[in-house]
Amino acid sequence: MGLLRFVAVAAAAFAGVATAGEAAEPLDIHVGWVTPTAAPYPLALEKKDLLTHFGKTYTVDLTRVASTAAALTALATGELNINTLSYSSIPSAIQNAHLTDLRIIMDISQDGYPGYATGQFMVRKDSGINRVEDLKGKVLASLTVGSAVDMATRAMLRKHGLSDKTDVTFIEVPFANMKAVLIEKKADLITTNEPFVEDPELQAAARTLFTQRDAMGVTQLLVWGARADFINQHRAAMEDFIEDALRYTRYSMDPAHHDEMVGIAANFMKLPPKQVDYVFTHKDLFKDPNGMPDMKALQANIDLEKQLGFLKDSLDVGKYADFSLVNAAVSRLGKQ
Repeated sequence: MGLLRFVAVAAAAFAGVATAGEAAEPLDIHVGWVTPTAAPYPLALEKKDLLTHFGKTYTVDLTRVASTAAALTALATGELNINTLSYSSIPSAIQNAHLTDLRIIMDISQDGYPGYATGQFMVRKDSGINRVEDLKGKVLASLTVGSAVDMATRAMLRKHGLSDKTDVTFIEVPFANMKAVLIEKKADLITTNEPFVEDPELQAAARTLFTQRDAMGVTQLLVWGARADFINQHRAAMEDFIEDALRYTRYSMDPAHHDEMVGIAANFMKLPPKQVDYVFTHKDLFKDPNGMPDMKALQANIDLEKQLGFLKDSLDVGKYADFSLVNAAVSRLGKQ
């Protein structure tokens, strides 16, 4: 073999090795999160022994976002590859942000699933408010207009013959401030959930008037969403990622691991363990162990948005679902 040919063959061989090495680089998946105990990440990174593919076929780059709606721009620009989305932000993403390639890929949490937690709508014990009808003329504290709990409040008012436009006044209040506005009589009704609902001062001063389940039935509260091109271009790594996420979800919900998971959550959130003892139990929101959203509930939730005037048109949400990744994960892990 001549020297020139030898150099050419060696160069080709080296290029082949480099290409193979580049192909073997783990996919860096950019994941958005709102609350640490809702979606599998970020707490899953505290249990890397469960993430059998992490660092091999994928890695995770986490970004905290203020709300599910706030992440739509990041999904549109590719800054995020996966994000937690509420049922109320999905139509907005598709109809307003024109993310028609958005795909629902995995369940994150469901409100009102039988035997599990649901949002509480509370009034002061001394308020004289004993029925929903008694809210006429009152001030109601909600999250942002069009949020999941906001729509539950409006749906409950309509069930009882009250107009959410003229019979009550809404103010926007973060969950952390709900107790204060109720006790200080700045609002007559608040919405709250774990861990805030366990506050002894709130429990002493207030009682539940109705729940989110009363207003809406089961709510497919949160899902994971990703764009179709990203899924198709990185399917093998994404299957590994979802498999690890589902393995962590099952582990976290196992009562045998409760104390360990409370410790991890408390340490991450910088809270006393007693304050987060509810996580991953029946006092928490339901997480499907097979990663499958309740699509019937999700469609009903979106239809309610239309009825309440938040959507110009309804949406056939099933057209925007891709469960091939969770199906592959369940095939590997076994169905529960």
